Amino acid sequence: MGASLSNLTEGAGMGGPGLGDIPESCVACVFMYLTPPEICNLARLNRAFRGAASSDSVWENKLPSNYQDLLHILPPDRYLNFSKKDIFALLSRPLPFDDGHKEVWLDRVTGRVCMSISAKGMAITGIEDRRYWTWVPTEESRFHEVAYLQQIWWFEVDGVVKFPFPADIYTLYFRLHLGRFSKRLGRRVCNFDHTHGWDIKPVRFELSTSDGQQASCEFCLDETEQDEVNGNQKRGCWIDYKVGEFIVTDSEPATEVKFSMKQIDCTHSKGGLCVDSVFIIPSDLKARKRRGILK
Repeated sequence: MGASLSNLTEGAGMGGPGLGDIPESCVACVFMYLTPPEICNLARLNRAFRGAASSDSVWENKLPSNYQDLLHILPPDRYLNFSKKDIFALLSRPLPFDDGHKEVWLDRVTGRVCMSISAKGMAITGIEDRRYWTWVPTEESRFHEVAYLQQIWWFEVDGVVKFPFPADIYTLYFRLHLGRFSKRLGRRVCNFDHTHGWDIKPVRFELSTSDGQQASCEFCLDETEQDEVNGNQKRGCWIDYKVGEFIVTDSEPATEVKFSMKQIDCTHSKGGLCVDSVFIIPSDLKARKRRGILK
C-alpha cells in the first residue's frame, strides 16, 4: 500500500494522475469518515490534503453538537478567532472547572465528552480530621493529590455534578487503591499497615440522575483469600470500580448526576484506602481502549 501511495503521489510529475489532482472538496468528504489522528496523518501528503484537513466543515463534524458549552468554561480570549480544528485541539486537553476539582475533555479519537472529578470535589465524611484522613501528593493522579484513609468507622463519600452532557451512554467509575504507595530509591513501594476491614462487608456504590435513572452495586474492596502465586490482586494497584450507566438523550437541560460509595456498618473499622477520583466516560470507550482501538 505504501508503494501505491508513493506512485500516486509521484504520478503527477510523470504525466499520470496523482493524489495532488484530487479536489480538496472531495478529500474533505472522505475526511468526514476518518478519525482526527487519521486526518492529521494524511494532511502531510500534499497541499490538497493539508487544506482539507484544516476545513471547518471537517472538524465541526468531529466536535460534539454542544461544544460551545465546553468553550464557556474558558475565557473568550482563549479561543478568539480559532478555527474548528484549533477548537478541537483545545477541547481535547483537560479543561478544569469548579476550582480545578473537575475536568472535562474530548476523547482525541472519537470527539466524545469525558469527565473526571477529584476527591477534593466530593464530600468525604471526616476529611477534615487528620486522625482519619490525609492528603497525599502523587504523580499517579491527574489531580496530583489523593485522599488517604488511615482508619474510620463510618466510611462515606458523596459527590454531584451538573453538566450539559451531549447525547450518549455514559459509565461512572470510582478510582481506588488499597494501601499507601510511595517511591523509595526510585522504586514504587506500598505499605499496607493501615489496610483492614474491606474484606468483612462490601462497599455500596450508587448513582442517580436528575431524570430518575438509578444504578447501584456492591464490591468487597479486599480479597478474603490470598493467591499463593500472585498474592492479593486488589492490593497495591489502582482499580476502577464500575458503579453503573446512565443515558443522556439531549444536552438540554443539563444532567445532574449524584454518586456515592459507603460502608457505614459501625461494627468494625476500615482503613488503608486511597480515593483518587470519579470518571464519567462514554460506555464503550474503556473496552475499546483495552482492545487497542483507541489511544
